[in-house]
Amino acid sequence: MVIDMLEGLDGLAAGDRHRGWDFVRVLTAAFGRPVVEGDGADPALVRVGEDQIGFVLPAALREAYLQFGGRRDLTAVQDFLVPPQSLAIAADGVLVFRVEAQNCARWGVSGQDSGQDDPPVLVNDGDGWVPYSDRLSLALVEMVMSEAMFSADQRDVDHRELDETTNALVCAAYEPLPLPVFPFWAGMDGPGVRWFAGPDVLLRNDGETWLWVHGRTPEAVQAVRERLPGEWLMVADDDEDEEWGASHRIVV
Repeated sequence: MVIDMLEGLDGLAAGDRHRGWDFVRVLTAAFGRPVVEGDGADPALVRVGEDQIGFVLPAALREAYLQFGGRRDLTAVQDFLVPPQSLAIAADGVLVFRVEAQNCARWGVSGQDSGQDDPPVLVNDGDGWVPYSDRLSLALVEMVMSEAMFSADQRDVDHRELDETTNALVCAAYEPLPLPVFPFWAGMDGPGVRWFAGPDVLLRNDGETWLWVHGRTPEAVQAVRERLPGEWLMVADDDEDEEWGASHRIVV
């Protein structure tokens, strides 16, 4: 099931952004919320955005908008993909396409690179723009992975602090995904964000300080808890209602 869930990710890592969109479809289907026809942003709004900024969007960003830009659960639960009609060029010449929930960080593409199909991405945590990923498609796929996790049912997610021992166990027990290490905007000077996979689960390691788990089932998440014992924060008390609204938001 891990292999099926990760179909397309190797191709994305090798430079084929279209395999990244295949991965998004496979991943969302595996977690029970498939991307389907009609989930994209209105093409007319994409054209409005392009008219406002004065140039055609990089192909990777345009494709993402048109395929899943209308799915807030994949683009706008924690941080948000800027709606195409609201795109703008910052004063420093960067096209900002994603913003952190409390405006603590922004992701963008340099105007100098905007003519590329899959340009590099920059991130700014308030101290200036620094490299984030070599290709826009990588950043957009990682966005979907994160937002899908934050919008998941409570029973299918958990998170906890990472100590040195548990961090080593994660690296030894789970498969690292063929994705770059993304800078962790909340700790730019430290280790970055890395993704791992196990049976029916994805794990996100934030700067070797915090671990997130997204499972296809509650049982898959429980298996991770048992493999990595510690203080997991989403374990319900006996008297706690287990129902979880689909619109619940986890804020980091």
